[in-house]
Amino acid sequence: MAALDSQEQEQIETLKAWWKDNANWVLGLVLVAVVAMGGWRAWQYYQHKQTNESATLYQQFVEQLASNDTKRVNDAAAALMDKYAATPYAAHAALIAAQVNELGKESLRAKTQLQWVIEHASEDGLKNVAGLRLASVLLDEKDYAGAMKLLDAKHPASFDGLYADLKGDVLNAQGKSAEAKAAYQQAYDKLDAKSPYRNLVQMKLDALGAAK
Repeated sequence: MAALDSQEQEQIETLKAWWKDNANWVLGLVLVAVVAMGGWRAWQYYQHKQTNESATLYQQFVEQLASNDTKRVNDAAAALMDKYAATPYAAHAALIAAQVNELGKESLRAKTQLQWVIEHASEDGLKNVAGLRLASVLLDEKDYAGAMKLLDAKHPASFDGLYADLKGDVLNAQGKSAEAKAAYQQAYDKLDAKSPYRNLVQMKLDALGAAK
C-alpha cells in the first residue's frame, strides 16, 4: 500500500489519542445503557417481592451517588452486597460503585466489585456487563491474558458485538493488527446497524486499514 501522506497519518494519530483518552467513558455509557434495558423491570419486581429494608438501602445508595463521596458510595454498596446479595439491588449497586471507583483510579476496589457481580448476580446481563468492565480494567493494566480469558467466556449472542470489539482493543494493544481488525469486523457485523457505537468500531477499522 502506498505510504500515508502527512494528513492521513495525523488523522490516525488523532484517532488513537482520542480513543486512548475516551475508551472507558464510551464503553461505560454503552454498558450502562445495556443495564438499563433490563434494570427497570427487575426493579419493579423486587420492589414488591423483597423486604422494605433492601429497597431502602438501595435508595440510600442512590442518594450517596450524588454526594460525590466515594467512601459513602462504597459503604452503601457494601451494605447491600453483604445483606441482600441475591437481589438485583446488590448487583446494580456493586456495578455502579465499581464505575465510581474506576473514575477515581481505585482499580483494585473496582475489580473486586466487578468480580463480585460476576459471581453473585442473578441476571446474566449484569454478569456480562461486569465481565466486560473487568476486562477493560485489565486491558488498562496491560493484563492481556486476564482480559482475554474474560472475553473468551460464554455469553449471550446479544453481547457478541461488545465482546468482539473489546477483543479487538486487547489484540491491537499487543500489536496484533490483523487479528484486531478481524475482531473489529466481527464486532461491526454483530452490532445493531442503528447503534452509534458501530461508528466507533468503523473508525477503528479505518485506522487499522489505513495503517496496513
